[in-house]
Amino acid sequence: MKKMFFAIILGVCVALITACGSGASDNANKQSGSKESGDLWKSIQDKGVLTIGTEGTYAPFTFHDKKTDKLTGYDVEVITEVAKRLDLKPEFKETQWDSMFAGLNAKRFDVVANQVGKTGRENQYDFSDKYTTSQAIVVTKSDNNDIKKLSDVKGKKAAQSLTSNYNKLATDAGAKIEGVEGLAQSIQLIQQGRADLTFNDKLAVLNYLKTSGNKNLKVAFETGDPQETYFAFRKGSGEVVDKVNGALKEMKKDGTLAKISKKWFGEDVTK
Repeated sequence: MKKMFFAIILGVCVALITACGSGASDNANKQSGSKESGDLWKSIQDKGVLTIGTEGTYAPFTFHDKKTDKLTGYDVEVITEVAKRLDLKPEFKETQWDSMFAGLNAKRFDVVANQVGKTGRENQYDFSDKYTTSQAIVVTKSDNNDIKKLSDVKGKKAAQSLTSNYNKLATDAGAKIEGVEGLAQSIQLIQQGRADLTFNDKLAVLNYLKTSGNKNLKVAFETGDPQETYFAFRKGSGEVVDKVNGALKEMKKDGTLAKISKKWFGEDVTK
């Protein structure tokens, strides 16, 4: 009986110690995460540089001016203003879209500024407040009369960036996916007859049609789903995200964000 009694007491003590140890471990993990976030922000401050991943080929959001070859665009201007308000120098690292998140994970840059949607990424990355609201549309050749609504997409070939939210829309609609690097290649494949359509951003497509004068393409229909975009960060970037959001809030309040939007689109697309 005494042996049994001591065994029970010993078991209770071990359980209590384990529970306390677990709580201490949890607290240590939380403090470690908080410290990592603070260390990242301090590291960025010490360097005085915010490193930004972007495509540089996705007009009018991030692209090179044909006359000057300078990187420009709506996203470029917004994140540049954010960096300025944080007393940081923006340093852009141009990367193909399908390699963008691998670059972020590998710490090649601190943030991605490239019209990033949250869908399917919520648990993998941190996000800023939204800074753009657009809409998904479907683009086809001008003489294509077979695709007029979402149900017509099933079985058709869609040219899509494989890691984009638009790829998910096309897949969910039953399209056969042809992987591409971006909008420019999607358009090329449609014109060559190697793809029937692409799901993409309304603002980007309208800008392309306006500036290129291309009459061989048309907007077949709008999906009706709003597409909100955000700056993306590695998970655990907490304090950096807070600082960026603070700058965005200031820009919304003083009208700077709306001003940049109207410069590129003729209207406020930030609401």
